[in-house]
Amino acid sequence: MMLKRLGMFAVLAVCLFAIVIVIGGCEEGGGGVEVEVEVQPVTVPEGMVLIPAGTFEMGSNDAEADDDEQPVHTVHLDAFYMDKHEVTNAQFKAFIDENPEWRKHWIADSHHDGKYLVSWVGNDYPFGTADHPVVEVSWFAAMAYAKWAEKQLPTEAQWEYAARGGLAGKKYPWGDAEPTSADANYDGNVWGTTPVGEYPANGYGLYDMAGNVKEWCSDTYDADFYAKSDERRNPTAFSGSGVVARGGAWYLIARGLRVADRIGYTARATSDGLGFRCVRHR
Repeated sequence: MMLKRLGMFAVLAVCLFAIVIVIGGCEEGGGGVEVEVEVQPVTVPEGMVLIPAGTFEMGSNDAEADDDEQPVHTVHLDAFYMDKHEVTNAQFKAFIDENPEWRKHWIADSHHDGKYLVSWVGNDYPFGTADHPVVEVSWFAAMAYAKWAEKQLPTEAQWEYAARGGLAGKKYPWGDAEPTSADANYDGNVWGTTPVGEYPANGYGLYDMAGNVKEWCSDTYDADFYAKSDERRNPTAFSGSGVVARGGAWYLIARGLRVADRIGYTARATSDGLGFRCVRHR
């Protein structure tokens, strides 16, 4: 029997978790074959959001920009997950309850500046602040928490990309409009931290990326990193003096809320306006 030339066509239908691919038979009307393929939905870790892979312009040429925010350069990042909120007092307490070496009076002197969790009473955070961001934690303590939570601190590039929320070339997470007390906790409007998530989220569903507290990153601080680095995919600084923090704080003026603003601290530093959030690689 002579074989006839086969024709093939495919119809793709997506319905939540199933893809049905219909493969046609021969030209003379043979029956199709249906193959069901189960598609697993993306499982986002609890309390985190998926930040999609993408390319963005890192840094700022704005009139307010500092030298360490330049030159503006193109960076590509792989997808990652990021905490919706800054790590809270309650979450940090769970960590030190399981890891007593990071408690207020047990932590090694080499890992803090003498004011670690200074407002806590023993192993307890100040009354009524369970859902406030933890502050007065050093970079060493933030790194230890991230490891315990099976996460990491974000790189500077990850933090800035996420803070922009999908907006290109804008000054703040919400755009170029100057902030008001409805946008963020800053400039002493409240005079202290506020519970996480009280202000509007950015385009990626992240809260408090401007104001409330500054956030530790994993990078060392290098004022010339943007100019020296030729690593443009998932860059991280490993040389320099101190460590980077991003995001402004409850006591800073609007200028410090800009997504490109950078600041360096010693890794032992603590502050009542300095906390962190974590990321997880996909």
